[in-house]
Amino acid sequence: MPMIERRLTTTINDLLFKGKVIIILGPRQAGKTTLLNSFMRRNELPSIYFNGDDDTTVRLLSRAELEHLKMLFGGNKLVIVDEAQRIPNIGRTAKLIADSMKDVQLILSGSSAFEISQQMSEPLTGRKISMQLYPISFAEWESHVGYLGAEQMLEQRLVFGFYPEVIINPGNQENLLREIADSYLYKDVLIYGQLRKADAIRRLLQAIAFQLGSEVSYNELAKMCGLDLKTVERYVDILEQAFVVFRLGSFARNLRNELKKARKIYFYDNGIRNVIINQLQPFAVRRDQGALWENFLVSERLKRNAYADFHPNTFFWRTTMQQEIDYIEEINANIFAWEFKLNTEDKVRFPKTFLNTYPEGKTEVITRENFRRFVAT
Repeated sequence: MPMIERRLTTTINDLLFKGKVIIILGPRQAGKTTLLNSFMRRNELPSIYFNGDDDTTVRLLSRAELEHLKMLFGGNKLVIVDEAQRIPNIGRTAKLIADSMKDVQLILSGSSAFEISQQMSEPLTGRKISMQLYPISFAEWESHVGYLGAEQMLEQRLVFGFYPEVIINPGNQENLLREIADSYLYKDVLIYGQLRKADAIRRLLQAIAFQLGSEVSYNELAKMCGLDLKTVERYVDILEQAFVVFRLGSFARNLRNELKKARKIYFYDNGIRNVIINQLQPFAVRRDQGALWENFLVSERLKRNAYADFHPNTFFWRTTMQQEIDYIEEINANIFAWEFKLNTEDKVRFPKTFLNTYPEGKTEVITRENFRRFVAT
């Protein structure tokens, strides 16, 4: 299968030689290495590639010495460092390159926002542009296989997700998902977060997965997993920085009975969620269709907004009377509210409480028939 075109390719190209270090973050197996290698092949600039998983690369790039770096780069103008979080002092090295080698464009990639931010935040203040590469987006997938192909395989993607290797190996999807979960979710997250309890992380992820689409209580998660509250909060934060899950807070502005500190937790990828709970049966026979549809829409909207450089505040809405709206975006005081329904025959009425309190808000129902403009335009 030909390579799936990634939307970040154009974004990266437009940022070259603007005086900034380009940092690409995203989970392992999301396609960062493939993207960077393809970018090098297409670009006519003299280029050199370093892999942070290579011991020699780690040793050479740990030396923040200008003459040493000039010899190492050998006249190449595009310098790419993959898995940069594994290189000690990479922040100092990157700062030296940005300040003293103006004719060199440095691109760094990393699989852990936790480690990259620790090493980069201070040395590269004002010198970097960061972006995220997610698993394949629905828009990228549809551009690759066409409208008909995307339509035919949507239910499969709702179960197995959008990790590149999973997509291009349809006969081995289950094994590849399990491999990603075992090698990345548990091993890498434990290393990045300096955690010692693999079983605790597994239990926590399973508890979150079973509550997909529902409000999540840290206290309940703590009891279910046999952990204390602070540990649960820390683990969820690490899982978010490792691009496994992300949180959505509750929208509250005017009403006393609006939930103000509630949260939902979504997975960046449906396939990862399903393999965590060992449920990879076909979509048609599943009882969690609504939750998978919601996770798909929210995660795809996140990708769509990120790639469009659109950064609204995002929420869900709920009251103590259990009135609810699935998803809200707020930008420049404008409110947009969406309800998600898989079955187009289901009638949807937005709560009068919300409509009366926020009459300026715009509402829409997203269904199987119209979801494309929500996730791909």
